Amino acid sequence: MSYKEALEYIHGLTKFGIRLGLDRIKKLLEILGNPQEGIKILHVAGTNGKGSTCAMIDSILRAAGYRVGLYISPYLEVFNERIKVDGRNIPDDDIARLTEKVKNAVEEMEKKGWSVPTEFEVVTALGFLYFKEQKVDFLVLEVGMGGRFDATNVITPLVSVITPISYDHQQYLGSTLTEIAREKCGIIKPGRATVTAPQDEEAMKVIEETCSKLNSSLVKVEKEASYRLINWGVEGQTFDLKTSKHNYQQLKIRLLGDHQLDNAATAVVAVEALQRYGIDIPSEAVRKGLEKARWPGRLEILKENPYVLIDGAHNIAGIRVLKEALLKYFPEKRIILVIGILSDKDYVDMLSEITPIADSIITTRPDSPRALSAAELAESIRKLTFGKTPEVYESDDIEKAVKAALDMASSEDLVVFAGSLYLIGKVRSILKN
Repeated sequence: MSYKEALEYIHGLTKFGIRLGLDRIKKLLEILGNPQEGIKILHVAGTNGKGSTCAMIDSILRAAGYRVGLYISPYLEVFNERIKVDGRNIPDDDIARLTEKVKNAVEEMEKKGWSVPTEFEVVTALGFLYFKEQKVDFLVLEVGMGGRFDATNVITPLVSVITPISYDHQQYLGSTLTEIAREKCGIIKPGRATVTAPQDEEAMKVIEETCSKLNSSLVKVEKEASYRLINWGVEGQTFDLKTSKHNYQQLKIRLLGDHQLDNAATAVVAVEALQRYGIDIPSEAVRKGLEKARWPGRLEILKENPYVLIDGAHNIAGIRVLKEALLKYFPEKRIILVIGILSDKDYVDMLSEITPIADSIITTRPDSPRALSAAELAESIRKLTFGKTPEVYESDDIEKAVKAALDMASSEDLVVFAGSLYLIGKVRSILKN
C-alpha cells in the first residue's frame, strides 16, 4: 500500500460518518494487540484550547528530555500532522505500512460480521500503533469530540486535562453546558488526577461531581495557579506564573491572546500533576518548553505590511476570543475579514459577533462538504443589522478569495482569515506557497 492509497482508504471511511461509541475501536485495537496499553498518557478534552494546551504540554515534556508522542485532530495542511513524535510528523512510509495493518484488522472485523470502524477510529488505532513502535515516554492525546464515547477514550491516563467547555457539536453532545460537560468528563478515570482550566459554573459543577464520584483528585487551575502579564505584542507575551509548587519568573510564549495565558497555566499545572507519580518536571524545562511551543493556525501572523492573520475560530467561544484579540493587538487597523463557516455551526451568532468589527468582508467556502456556500454566508451577513454596513464580497474559490483580500489591502491594513480550520489550513498552504 502506498501513502496515497493509505489516505484514500482512510478518507473513504468518511461515508460511515460520525458514530460515537467505544465497541468498534476496542475490537479493532484488540485485534491489533492493544498497542495503547503501557503508554503514559495525558488525555486532553474540552471545547476550546485543547490544541494549544496539548502543544505546550508536549513542548514542556520534550524540553525535559522525554520522547513524546502527540495526537491531534483535525490537521491543517497535511494528514501527517495528526500523529507526531518529538515534534516530527509521522513519515509517509509509516502511514502506508501501518494503514495496511489496520486495514487487515478491519477486514477481519467485517468477516466476523462486526460493525466497520469510522475514519477517526482507524486513525486513532494507527496513532497508537505508531506511538507504541516509537517507544514514546509520554503521549499527549487530544480528544476528537466530546470524551465519553470518543475513540481516544480507551486508555487510563496519568492525568486527565479539561480545557474550557462551551457550546459546540450540540447535535452529538447535548444542548446544555451540563450535558456537554458530562460528555467531556468521560475522560476522568477512577483514582487518577484531573486538571481543569477555568470553567463556567455550570460546567465546573459537573466536573466536581464526576471527580468526587470517581475518587479522582481534582486540581483547579484558577486556584492552583496565578499569573501576572508583564508585556505583550505581536511577537508574543511575557508573564510570571506562581503555582503551589513553583514560582516561575519571566515566562515567554509566542502564542497570542489573553486566553493563551490560561492555556499555559493549565499546561504547567498538568505537567506538575505528574509529580504524584514520581515524575518531576524541572522548572527550566517549563520555561524552555513554553517558549518553544508553537500552534499553527491560532492567531497566527503569516506576514506583515499588510498584516495577515489566520485563526481557527470555529465556534462562538473561539470567535469571541478572536474578536478580543483583534481589538487588543490591532486597534487602529482597517480589517478585511475573509470568513468561511460550516453549516452545522451556530454561524448566525458567530457572524453577529465578528462581522461588526470588519470594514470589508469576503465570504468563501471552506474545503468541507459541510460548508456553507459563499452566497449563503453573504446573505446571512446582509440580514444582520450593524451600526455600519461593511462591504460584502463572495467567492467560493478560496484561492481567489485570498487574492482578492490581498489586492484589497493596503500596507497598513489587517487581513484576517477565520471561521473554520478547513478554511485556514488551505489559506496557510496558499500563502506559504
